Amino acid sequence: MELQPTLNKYLEQTVKSNWDRLAFSDINGVTLTFSAVARRIAKLHLLYNAIGIKQGDKIALCGRNSTQWAVALLSCLTYGAVAVPILHDFKAENIHHLVNHSEAKLLFADKYTWEQVDPKQMPDLEGVIEIKDFSLYLSNNKSLTKAREHLNELFGKAYPERFTAADVDYHADMDPDALALINYTSGSTGFSKGVMLTYKSIWSNIAFAVEHLSYPKPGDNAICMLPLAHMYGLSFEMIHFFVKGCHTFFITKTPSPRVIMEAFSLVRPQLVITVPLIIEKIIKTRVFPALEKPAMKFLMKVPVFDDKILAKIHDRLIAVFGGNLQMLVIGGAALNKEVEEFLRKIKFPFTVGYGMTECAPLIAYAPWDEQRPGSCGKIVDRMELKVDSDNPTTVPGVLSVRGDNVMKGYYKNPEATAEALGDDGWLNTGDIVNVDDDGYIYIRGRAKSMILGPSGQNIYPEEIELKINNLPYVNESIVVDDEQHKLHALIHPDLEAAEKDGFSMEELSKILEEGIKQVNTELPAYSKISGVKLYKEEFQKTPKRSIKRYLYQNDVK
Repeated sequence: MELQPTLNKYLEQTVKSNWDRLAFSDINGVTLTFSAVARRIAKLHLLYNAIGIKQGDKIALCGRNSTQWAVALLSCLTYGAVAVPILHDFKAENIHHLVNHSEAKLLFADKYTWEQVDPKQMPDLEGVIEIKDFSLYLSNNKSLTKAREHLNELFGKAYPERFTAADVDYHADMDPDALALINYTSGSTGFSKGVMLTYKSIWSNIAFAVEHLSYPKPGDNAICMLPLAHMYGLSFEMIHFFVKGCHTFFITKTPSPRVIMEAFSLVRPQLVITVPLIIEKIIKTRVFPALEKPAMKFLMKVPVFDDKILAKIHDRLIAVFGGNLQMLVIGGAALNKEVEEFLRKIKFPFTVGYGMTECAPLIAYAPWDEQRPGSCGKIVDRMELKVDSDNPTTVPGVLSVRGDNVMKGYYKNPEATAEALGDDGWLNTGDIVNVDDDGYIYIRGRAKSMILGPSGQNIYPEEIELKINNLPYVNESIVVDDEQHKLHALIHPDLEAAEKDGFSMEELSKILEEGIKQVNTELPAYSKISGVKLYKEEFQKTPKRSIKRYLYQNDVK
């Protein structure tokens, strides 16, 4: 498709070009055409105008993924209001804080969110709008109440003949450096900060997707299962698919493996954008157990059968994703090394990208047929990188990036902005990397999670965790140090698999301790694991499914 000069030009052009095509569907729910999306956006614009919302005013959104959530978000971008997406499963006090901190004038909320919050704790709101049908939960503004009651009448007066594609005007000349969105991070190493993203930074991500992702095409089905309150899902599953004229299906329930599999079967997407946790669960539960059977182990060692079996596994895995998959893009966290090696062995069309909220979110990417094992790709268009190392190919260093994707800073937090963003525009990612001679990036760990060994050695816990996560009966792990510079593995085991195999908790503990002994044989003396602690519940996660490390750093001290 043709490249557009601004984000809102992309949005305006896709609506006009795909007027009668299907745009959004909730799985087993409402479906909207592009023209229906445009009409709803126009009505919301009339509502904003009636109550005096100006360009630059903040509008918060908090609810599960849905067509109406997407419409509300698009209405903000195309009006010039600053959208403030909030993760729907945040606790009430977090929602209150983020609404107040962002100075939002309106809040779009679903039923679940509305039942949790206390409007008295958000006194500056003009009103709260139900996402499902845009009715009012609360109005503190007579103009809002009147405008909502007479919205169809206002729409009729604004478009007395009929509403057509010619009426769509989304401020395509909006200042690229204007603030478009504040996205509050919930990071693995700290608490929420409001990332200020411009129209240009979001446009740059969408332009990259348009230029470099061959799928999907106008009219194709696409699936959205990542949280829209996080930039990975918002940019690449919603805005990207919408701009390309696709029919996007939203998973409105909690995306359990069963729900996701049913959605794949229905939608049959060509491109799937996901996080490692989902693909790892699919591989470990649907593929690896079959490969452990004696007959399969034998056949895998026979060259004549080896290729045939791998080809059959490849086809079965494609079928799991609906049978139409052309490429799987994985991001948000490191992919399990064993799973990555297996996917490469069966020649599965997957790639691993890298980004962060502060870059809206993309930093690095390479197509699956150019990607290198262990890498997360090369720096993307309109971005440059530097590494704090004399020789990044062999000595890891902290990665900094600069370019169109980078944020303006953290909202009302000049100290954090100054710490992350230099005067020359370089953003300190906090990630420790190597970069090979061809520009491929290899992430070693987070600077903030790096552990200093007893003799000053740099220990990257993520690299040890990848080894631990490959052990039988391990779902996930964290490596932390105590006050004596000894390392401990905090493990959330696969209790269901252990119980199925007849192991008690005590037996499982012994199995994992033996597994850690094996891992230790692969580690230098200064990074060996000294103790193990099991957690029956899974570790708390960020929206992109990274473990919130800071919550567990003191568990063995």
